Amino acid sequence: MAAEASIRCEVMSEFVSRGFTGRRRTPDELADRLPPGQYAEPGFPVLTAGPTPEIDPGEWSFRIDGMVAERAEWTWADLHELAFEEVPCDIHCVTKWSKLGTSFRGVSLDTLFETAEPLDAFAMAYSHGGYTTNLAIEDLTDGKAWVVTEHEGEPLPREHGGPARLLVPHLYFWKSAKWVAGLRVTDHDEPGFWEANGYHNRGDPWREERYWTD
Repeated sequence: MAAEASIRCEVMSEFVSRGFTGRRRTPDELADRLPPGQYAEPGFPVLTAGPTPEIDPGEWSFRIDGMVAERAEWTWADLHELAFEEVPCDIHCVTKWSKLGTSFRGVSLDTLFETAEPLDAFAMAYSHGGYTTNLAIEDLTDGKAWVVTEHEGEPLPREHGGPARLLVPHLYFWKSAKWVAGLRVTDHDEPGFWEANGYHNRGDPWREERYWTD
């Protein structure tokens, strides 16, 4: 699927670029912001093997359903009627690059959950194109996750998940699903696309939770 291919190649981009640049040295003042095994990347790597979805914001929507007090759906216009937040953060890719001091802008999942109250502990994020990734509700609440539409003051580019992606910066970046379309709340934890193919179920970069065996 296009979404799966794009995210796969985003994850693989470090293997393409790093071999041509040699070993990177991390400045001492940044070292304490890098999880184990990561290096600081000034760019925002992406390499897409397949076509990147082109989603008209006027046709985009985001839905929360499953085990919730009330199913809810927001159009692009609906989302932009809600309170947007600036989200300064560091992001960490499982392939070992980290982008430090970047920023996004979007709506907190806490705000969306005020309407669609989750009634159980797990969720599956799903995207246009078929990509999925599983998360615990506790990783999506208390100011830890957003639906974002901007990056560093500009509309989120298509290759980075525009018009909207999930942002969960405290976990490896494959959990921040591109082209996000919704969340389904469940009573059990079911692996998403990468989790079913060997990646760690949670993906905490500070614990190096990269793969099943970690």
